[in-house]
Amino acid sequence: MKKLNFKWISLMVLVLATVFTACSDKDSDQSRVSVRLTDAPGDYDEVNVEVVDVLIKSSTNPDEQGWVSLGNVTPAVYNLLDLTGGVTALLAENNVPSGKLGQIRLVLGTNNTVVKDGVTHDLTTPSGQQSGLKLLVNTTLQPDFTYDFLIDFDVEKSIVVEAGGSGKFNLNPVLRVSAQVNSGAIKGTVSPANVQTLVSIPLGDTTISAYTNEQGVFQLNGVPSGTYTVTLTPDAASGLAVKTVENVIVTNGQITDLGSINLE
Repeated sequence: MKKLNFKWISLMVLVLATVFTACSDKDSDQSRVSVRLTDAPGDYDEVNVEVVDVLIKSSTNPDEQGWVSLGNVTPAVYNLLDLTGGVTALLAENNVPSGKLGQIRLVLGTNNTVVKDGVTHDLTTPSGQQSGLKLLVNTTLQPDFTYDFLIDFDVEKSIVVEAGGSGKFNLNPVLRVSAQVNSGAIKGTVSPANVQTLVSIPLGDTTISAYTNEQGVFQLNGVPSGTYTVTLTPDAASGLAVKTVENVIVTNGQITDLGSINLE
């Protein structure tokens, strides 16, 4: 099977032919689809999220008709803070009928927790439990090609604590989905590695960001082609100054490696 250099998101897919609008007259046309999970973490010890199912449908219409489980999805709990520095978790991978893929839905279970300052708190996810987290894909799957999708779970923007001192943690998920066909990535290694650093770039009215991991490694995924200024913001307690790297060129389907960046 030809490999089309899309390099992000893995999704477990066992799909009925009726979910897609066929791209050709042959019922046997198949495409390979994978979906992966990654994270832009926040200031927590752990963020554990249970994924119980992945659904897809051909239409982008907001109605609830046509959703089909990809099948063979084994419920599992993922610590999102393990998925940094370019690390991803494969949720699913399978052959599916070629044609239109409109939406992906990530269904969460109830076994979700957040650990803050060594204390474990229940993490409530009402939207994920009731109907799943919908993501627009709107991609036509061509026969005999491989499509890799990446779901970026932005922890820093997703978790809120209720007002009034209740200490109750809620998950209001902020997700992005990207494919290497229409995006690239930026990676690098920041030193000193023991200083947690927020790496970010502006993208229209939003921001793509990620923290460095324990080795100082970071990776910004789902970046459209273009030229960017990368901002590195070390933990304020470190006393280190904010640093920028200008004229960083990103090409669709490729990873731009900034190499080693010293903040001292």
